[in-house]
Amino acid sequence: MENYLEINKKSWNAKVEPHLKSDFYFVDEFLKGRTSLNSIELGLLGDVKDKKILHLQCHFGQDSISLSRMGAKVTGMDLSDKAIEAGKDLAEQCNTDTEFICSDVYDLPNILNEKFDIVFTSYGTIGWLPDLKKWASVIDHFLKPDGQFVIAEFHPVVWMFDDNFKDIAYNYFNEKPIIETYEGTYADFSAEIVQEYVMWNHSLSEVMQSLMDENLIIEKFQEFDWSPYPCFKHIVEFEKGKWRTEKFGNKIPMVYAISAQKKSS
Repeated sequence: MENYLEINKKSWNAKVEPHLKSDFYFVDEFLKGRTSLNSIELGLLGDVKDKKILHLQCHFGQDSISLSRMGAKVTGMDLSDKAIEAGKDLAEQCNTDTEFICSDVYDLPNILNEKFDIVFTSYGTIGWLPDLKKWASVIDHFLKPDGQFVIAEFHPVVWMFDDNFKDIAYNYFNEKPIIETYEGTYADFSAEIVQEYVMWNHSLSEVMQSLMDENLIIEKFQEFDWSPYPCFKHIVEFEKGKWRTEKFGNKIPMVYAISAQKKSS
């Protein structure tokens, strides 16, 4: 899929306007000070005051801006130029110094010449990347010695099911690109957009081994039987801000999170 970047950039550009208008992203409340960060990632990030943070695949930067509000110096990057434009506008409205860069993850070392205390990515990001070994090398490249990498991501078990959680439709392992056309968007199933996209499933072993191969020491690995987002069909809120599939309840993992430290030498 040599043109996957072109396809996916077009897809994410199409999502920006309906996402900004959706309840899912609660932009009005966000502008008034509501954070977009969840307990899962906050528990691993800890105190970020005065830390330099690189936020990979930030969409239009609500998490980036939320981290800036906590006192961090944040750079967010995303493939979508429209998302980056929206992120800059949100940061200006929120009066934060959050910086934004439009780039492909793999090309970022050719564009950005800085080192960071923390590299962060979350929720629906790595599935857009074909090569996690290359991804992990980018993380290693940008981390200072003893720097921290934090990822919170949807569990690969979730991506095995079809959209209705009826059948196993996809391979748990990274077998091949998944090329599909989707109507609507996870933030608004009724949105009048039709997008082609290209994705890859990544097993937990692929994620963790890729990080370990780059001399990142995994310090914490967590799995959760709930999602902080209602971004799937047939999902129910069982506690405020926590969703599970109606069919499986707490029987399957929905999210995992990892904290890893770069070796100092």
